[in-house]
Amino acid sequence: MKAIQVRELGSIDNGSLVELPDPVPGPGQVLIGVHAAPVNYVDIVQITGKYQFKPKLPYTPGKGPAGVVRGVGPGVGRIAVGDRVIGMNEHSGYAQMIVVAENDVYRLPDQLSFVDAAAMSLGFDTSWMALRERARIKPGDNVLVLGATGAVGNAAVQLAKAMGAKVALGAVSSPEKFAAVQAAGADAMVDLSQPDLKESLRAQVFAATGGHGADVIIDPIGGDVFEAAMRSIAWRGRVVILGFAAGGIPSIKVNYLMLKNCEISGMQISDYRRRTPELMLQCFDEIFRFYVEGKVKAPPSMTMPLADYAKAMHMIEGRQTSKRIVLLPQG
Repeated sequence: MKAIQVRELGSIDNGSLVELPDPVPGPGQVLIGVHAAPVNYVDIVQITGKYQFKPKLPYTPGKGPAGVVRGVGPGVGRIAVGDRVIGMNEHSGYAQMIVVAENDVYRLPDQLSFVDAAAMSLGFDTSWMALRERARIKPGDNVLVLGATGAVGNAAVQLAKAMGAKVALGAVSSPEKFAAVQAAGADAMVDLSQPDLKESLRAQVFAATGGHGADVIIDPIGGDVFEAAMRSIAWRGRVVILGFAAGGIPSIKVNYLMLKNCEISGMQISDYRRRTPELMLQCFDEIFRFYVEGKVKAPPSMTMPLADYAKAMHMIEGRQTSKRIVLLPQG
């Protein structure tokens, strides 16, 4: 099979297209013929050696590929040959075939294409877990999504509305970016480019929520945006930290948590896959049900050949596209 292989971490360009032996599924494993592999920001963090989980070298990048099951190992019962699936592996997706543990494989609805499934992966399961499990979202909540133009932000806006949010606020770095966030279902914009961020962010959230504030804040950004967003939280609000795309890891004075009776939690989706497989099944079941019911949709995407993985990564790193990039390993 053809695959991207990386022999040394440190640079996006360290991978090369090579011919590798076809993998064979072992006990509890599923062999997937990959038809679509998303290029995720976390793949860039991993290949450059900045991710908390270092892969054993040489390795093939790529999380969340979609395709067709070609074989199963002993003990596999939930997944069968011929199933259309997505595999939520930690890496190895930039290849024509991949072996994934059955617990990390989920059947796709017939209506969902491989490219759209790949474009939804990682963003939607991360956002679902943040909203359902960490933030305990309930109908009528006001939800503020920071970084609303990203993959996680797009998914969080859509899922918040599907889960019954009263007002979904999408925070954007400039007003011209709000059209895409509004298309995802956002009711109101929070413009992060306005002067005096600490005051202007809170004023915008309060204006959109009738003075109530944000019951839930989903934050993949960090930095100064987090500190400003905390001023907009409602009484008994819940903040979920997903990352630090802005580059800065913020701190907070814990007396503020007492004053607002609010809470802050963090979330790392890989831990949920390892520790709570049954909850992950619920996660994908609801995401796919929302998709079939028309309550969520795949984000805009573009496709590229497998050999162009580095070009795709550079485009994402340089913010040259707002679309999800999906590689097509089969040609």
